[in-house]
Amino acid sequence: MIDVPISALEVAVVESGTRGVETLRDTATFARRLELLGYHRIWYAEHHHSPAIGAFPPVVLIAHAAASTSVIRLGSGGVLAPNHAPITLAEQFGTLAALHADRIDLGIGRGPGTFDEATARELRRGAGPATDAQYHDDVAAILSFLVDEVALGPLPEPWLLCSSTAGAALAARLGLPIAVAHHIRPDNTFTVLERYRAAFIPSRWCEQPRVVVCVEAICAETEQEAAWRAGPMDVVKAGLLKGLSEIPFPTPADAAAHPFTAEERQALAGFRAQQACGTPEAVVRRLAQLAAETGADELMLTTPVYDLDARVRSYDLIKKHCVATKAP
Repeated sequence: MIDVPISALEVAVVESGTRGVETLRDTATFARRLELLGYHRIWYAEHHHSPAIGAFPPVVLIAHAAASTSVIRLGSGGVLAPNHAPITLAEQFGTLAALHADRIDLGIGRGPGTFDEATARELRRGAGPATDAQYHDDVAAILSFLVDEVALGPLPEPWLLCSSTAGAALAARLGLPIAVAHHIRPDNTFTVLERYRAAFIPSRWCEQPRVVVCVEAICAETEQEAAWRAGPMDVVKAGLLKGLSEIPFPTPADAAAHPFTAEERQALAGFRAQQACGTPEAVVRRLAQLAAETGADELMLTTPVYDLDARVRSYDLIKKHCVATKAP
């Protein structure tokens, strides 16, 4: 049984054989359908220069989805502070929060959102990677601008995205809730949580430690179908293991024919074992285990599968099975 809210992280996959404009059209449909399923929130990730993931600004996707829905929370998972002026982020998300009161989250992250160094430099107007001090200053400035400069009324709910103890320490010092990237660096999850909870200082934003754990979850009626649906993302991950970032998001059929090496298969199997992939029973059991082990206040599922209907079906199966396990 899963006793915490369940949310979604949408990475706006651009499927092989489709165009980015089709992915954009799907985002509003996806938001409406997950709202009907009863999901708590949807966050949108910032990515750049990838054939598999659209370079769509989270703030634009949030505004688009908010205009198409009525109650589901929407936010960034996340906007990447080094790529933006702090006052710009404060103005953008302050405006969204004023337009859609009590529905907007501002999830802040550190990475460049790309594996291409030239693109990262362009995003930062020629500057190199942000130092720890610069990132800390940027996050503090965003929070300050939200309160002191924007002042449009309701504020967005700020979160810090964490996959390392350094991020956990910053979130604890600022008294921010955190979203732990278990779907990216699962080996760090428990160390990050321990550091965060031990050092947390209450703030105007959060009175006690508050944790979202983000996990990759791919669900289908059978284990075979779930593995089939997971295949395209496996191809992308295998490319990243080789240092290749410009890997398109293939069809499941093309992924099934991909020649994985023995080492890649072993690495992919190890990663999948720490996520949640399989039948509704297996996925919900794994999610419940992860929620219990981490003490998460909320789970956020990312489901990078080919085809909008298949992606929504995965979320539907998980939600229905969660409800079924709670029935008397």
